[in-house]
Amino acid sequence: MPRVISLILGGGRGTRLFPLTKSRSKPAVPIAGKYRLIDIPVSNCIHSGLHRIFVLTQFNSNSLHRHISNTYKFDPFSGGFVEILAAQQTMQHESWYQGTADAVRRNIAHFMDRSYDLVLILSGDQLYRMNFQDMIRTHMENKAVVTIAALPVPEAEAKACGIMRIQSDGRIIDFEEKPKTQEKLARVRTDPSWLERLGLHASGRPYLASMGIYLFNARALVDMLEASDATDFGHEILPQTIARERVQAHLFDGYWEDIGTVGAFHQANIDLTRDHSSFDFTFGEQPIFTRPRFLPCSKIAGATIRDSLISDGCVIGKGAVIENSVIGVRSIIGENVTIRDSYVMGTDFYEQQSALDENQRLGRPRVGIGAGSVIERAIVDKDVRIGRNVRILNDTGIVDSDEMPTHIIRDGVTVIPKGLTLREGLSI
Repeated sequence: MPRVISLILGGGRGTRLFPLTKSRSKPAVPIAGKYRLIDIPVSNCIHSGLHRIFVLTQFNSNSLHRHISNTYKFDPFSGGFVEILAAQQTMQHESWYQGTADAVRRNIAHFMDRSYDLVLILSGDQLYRMNFQDMIRTHMENKAVVTIAALPVPEAEAKACGIMRIQSDGRIIDFEEKPKTQEKLARVRTDPSWLERLGLHASGRPYLASMGIYLFNARALVDMLEASDATDFGHEILPQTIARERVQAHLFDGYWEDIGTVGAFHQANIDLTRDHSSFDFTFGEQPIFTRPRFLPCSKIAGATIRDSLISDGCVIGKGAVIENSVIGVRSIIGENVTIRDSYVMGTDFYEQQSALDENQRLGRPRVGIGAGSVIERAIVDKDVRIGRNVRILNDTGIVDSDEMPTHIIRDGVTVIPKGLTLREGLSI
């Protein structure tokens, strides 16, 4: 069996997910009430038997460090680990990572000192399940130098992806990063009937998109990075390699979502509440792992809850109505609160009586959602204090707004940043 090291890239600023990334890195953003985005690729690695994992970080990495150190602990005899490689100044480099390839280049010494055969490069902001052993098998059987996981997508999505064209044996012969013109799209279009013969149900999806999952021969990757000053895999390394070496496509047709924007993040969470969700965190023998917490069962007092996820340790008051929503850990929801199509991330702590007394002295709401409040199509980040009878509705239908003292709107979703206080009776 080849020796494989997994590298999860999590160093970007996450500007499209702002303000969720205002105080945390993108892989540390909470998803589905009790998980973090980083739990997805790490869990996929563990279920694939890949237990040696580095996470490359750069911005706002404290909460990610804390989550990983509290979550992933392996048997000392197995040699497994999940370790953070944070950007740092060295005698050779004094600047930040300049791109995905540059981030890997700066950390070659960390993953080549144990003579690994293959390097699996993953993104820290995607939602999917994949057995990477299947990809490794594709790579080895085709004697590839690089293998790229590929997913069929429609034209509307193709313009935002790296698109590849392949031969009948799966070898990639062309790669176009985010093709915008019809001429470029036509060059990398794949006949859907041909994809059907390869076992993909590609109706209406005539383009093969890179999933941002790459498998490299370790020595070849090091040689590529040392011989070039290229900073990005999609724009530079992969197109150059396709022209010289065998680059193979590993075809995938399961659920995959790039959590790149506030709108995509919100929709991915709301989709989890559906009867037949495309992605299910309770997936039999392949659960998504996360930090174990010692929390009580949620307490629900006469509330009406439909098509929603309720995490551990919540207290939901009488008369509350929760529909198509995700409620995070330790959420405190007052009486007669209405929450629809929203993600309430919850809190990192319970307020004890002394803290509640201090709230009363200061005239501020407790952490949670005050009685009589109404929240629709919103994301309420952690540790927010919402007073009584607050309305978060975006009645005017604003799609995007500048950052306000109390909120920001992206893709029509109202986001209440972490730790903010909304006074009683406020309307947004």
